[in-house]
Amino acid sequence: MSTLHKIALTFIKSIGPVTAKNLLAYCGSAEKVFSATKSQLLQIPGIGAKSVEAILGTNALTRAAEELKFVEKHGIEVLFFSDENYPKRLKNCIDSPILLYFKGRADLNNHRIISVVGTRNATEYGRSLCKQLAEVLAPYNVLVVSGLAYGIDVTIHKECIANNIATVGVLGHGLDRLYPQLHKSVSQKMVFNGGLLTEFPILTNPDRQNFPQRNRIIAGIADATIVVEASLKGGALITAEIANSYNKDVYAFPGRTNDLFSEGCNFLIKTNRAGLINNANDLIYYMGWDDSLKEKKKQAQTTLHLNLTANEQKVVDLLQNGQLSIDDLSIALNIQQSKLAIVILTLEMQSIIVSLPGKVYKLA
Repeated sequence: MSTLHKIALTFIKSIGPVTAKNLLAYCGSAEKVFSATKSQLLQIPGIGAKSVEAILGTNALTRAAEELKFVEKHGIEVLFFSDENYPKRLKNCIDSPILLYFKGRADLNNHRIISVVGTRNATEYGRSLCKQLAEVLAPYNVLVVSGLAYGIDVTIHKECIANNIATVGVLGHGLDRLYPQLHKSVSQKMVFNGGLLTEFPILTNPDRQNFPQRNRIIAGIADATIVVEASLKGGALITAEIANSYNKDVYAFPGRTNDLFSEGCNFLIKTNRAGLINNANDLIYYMGWDDSLKEKKKQAQTTLHLNLTANEQKVVDLLQNGQLSIDDLSIALNIQQSKLAIVILTLEMQSIIVSLPGKVYKLA
């Protein structure tokens, strides 16, 4: 597919990520979406008359040409849903963006990715937790994602830069601007240290409604979301809820019961929406990373298991090369997580595989 048509697909009004993926599945490519006739489009399930009118009457290709000129001029990478370098964890989320714009050097499919979120009104307690978290994570080759907002977001980005940890900011606007402008110097360092990521094209203002939308990327791109400080209302709790809906791990630092910006964290923990972590080392333990620096990698030996189904054997074969998350297994086998969970449970009951924290599995 041409990059021009990929970008153009995102400029069709009233066509969101789910509908766009449906169009691609039936038409076969972005080019064929734009060359399809009215009768052909109407035969696609879920595509009504309004959607067809939007597709046929759009100036999307003209707007896409302007966007393509900008990304080529500024060295921005266009990540389409079907591309190999599109974030695989995010791809598994039903409402993931059809296309992303990325400027940076980070591997968005890094072996370990966490998201860190929190209040825009960070206290000294929250800032100290960010500092401790970055210092502990430094040896573990982790990519840290946040939103480059005031407070906890920019604090964790700065601490990652100080500790040479790759960090990516997910933006609520296009890459032709930066909000808040105060964080421009941090963002420039991040491009070399990690990167800037957005689904929004140029000329998109940082409007209020964009930020809850970008939060699904922060939640979906990571193995786990960490809430450092949060009130009961705000983007951090929205991100945590989205992460839970994606069947992702969520952890939160507790705080004193009368602290405004610990109310959200305490609520998440109290209602079993987040696991409690007292310090950064707890996160390392829960994610199963605690022995990664102490033990050398052991080459798994092929073991013959009898009476396995085809899917069970496929899971065992994949785990011969080392531990994998349920996201990795689902993508590699092209099996929905709901069906894969049954296969995994059966293998666990037979003591063929074992579960690690973070929904990661390895051979027993």
